[in-house]
Amino acid sequence: MRVTILPGRTDPGINSFCHHSDIAITGMGRVRMKKEYVVGVTGASGACYARRLLEVLCRDANVHLIVSDIAQQIATHEGVSFEGINATVHHINKMGASIASGSHRIDGMVVIPCSAKTLSAISTGYADNLITRTADVCLKEGRKCILVTRETPLSKIHLKNMLAAEDAGATIMPACPAFYHHPKTIDDLVDMVVARVLDHLEVEHTLAKRWSGYDA
Repeated sequence: MRVTILPGRTDPGINSFCHHSDIAITGMGRVRMKKEYVVGVTGASGACYARRLLEVLCRDANVHLIVSDIAQQIATHEGVSFEGINATVHHINKMGASIASGSHRIDGMVVIPCSAKTLSAISTGYADNLITRTADVCLKEGRKCILVTRETPLSKIHLKNMLAAEDAGATIMPACPAFYHHPKTIDDLVDMVVARVLDHLEVEHTLAKRWSGYDA
C-alpha cells in the first residue's frame, strides 16, 4: 500500500496514511459560498406558498426543487406555475440525487405545502421518495426541516404525526396567516406565511410587517 505523508509532517504517523483514491475524495471538497436549501412541494392545496418562497430564496441561494406528481396537478388547478424558477429541479423518484445523502451539506429544507401523507411518512422515517428521503436526511443530520402543513380539521392521527415529527427535530408550521398587518390581498396573506418560514431559515426579508404593539 502506498503511504502519503501529510503536509507539515516528516513521518507518516499512525493516522497519516490512506489510499490515493481516498485523498482524491476527501481533499477536493467544494467550498460553499451561497446558502443551499431544498424545497419540496407535495399534494395539498397551497402551491402559491411554495411559489412565493422559491421567488425569495432563489435570489441569493442555491435551491433544489422537488415537486410530487399530485402537487403538480394541484398547482395547475390552482393556477400556479413553477416555470422560470432558478432552481435545480429533481424528479421525486430520483433517489440517487446529491441531496439524498447526508454528506451533501444543505442549510435547510422546507416541505410547502406538506400533505398529511407526507407528514406521516416523515414522522415515521418512511423515505419512499426524494422528498421524504431528503427530509429524513435533514432530521438525522440535525438540519432545519420545516413542514408547512395544510390540513383542517386535524385528526388525532395528524396530531400524533406532527408531535412525532417535531420530536425528531422538524418544525411544524401550519399555513396560518395572521391579520394584524391588515392584509388587503391574497398575496399579503401568502407573504405572511412565507415570512415566518424565512424567519426560521434565518433569511433576511421584508415580506411582512412585524408586530410592534397595538400603538405602533
